Amino acid sequence: EVQLVESGGGLVQPGGSLRLSCAASGFTFDDYAIVWFRQGPVKEREGISCISSSDGSTYYSDSVKGRFTVSTDNTKNTVFLQMNSLKPDDTAVYYCAADPGPCPDMDWDDESLYEDEYWGQGTQVTVSS
Repeated sequence: EVQLVESGGGLVQPGGSLRLSCAASGFTFDDYAIVWFRQGPVKEREGISCISSSDGSTYYSDSVKGRFTVSTDNTKNTVFLQMNSLKPDDTAVYYCAADPGPCPDMDWDDESLYEDEYWGQGTQVTVSS
C-alpha cells in the first residue's frame, strides 16, 4: 500500500522554525520526486518545493526561497522541509506528493501535474503570536 505521511506541523510564533517530514512507503522512493504544496485559508493550493530523490536536485517557489530548505534521507524514505523565518502568511495545511521521475524542469509547481499521483493527508502549520 502506498502511503505518504506528513508530520511536524504545529503552532509557531513569527520568526520561528519548524521541520516537516514526509515519510513514504509502498513504492521505490529513489525513483520519485517529492513535491511540497500548501493551502492557506481562502487561498489556492501552492507548490512551494520539489526534490528529486534520485539526484537531490531542488526547486523552490519565490515565496519560500531563502527561508525553506528541502532535503531527503533516502535510507529512511523521508523528505524534510526545514522552514525558517516563518511568517503569518505561511499559515497553511502542508501536503507532500510523490511523482515518478525527477522534478519536472518546467511547471514543477503545477498542481495539475500531480492529480493522479500519491498525496499525503496534510499537516497544519499555524504562524501566529
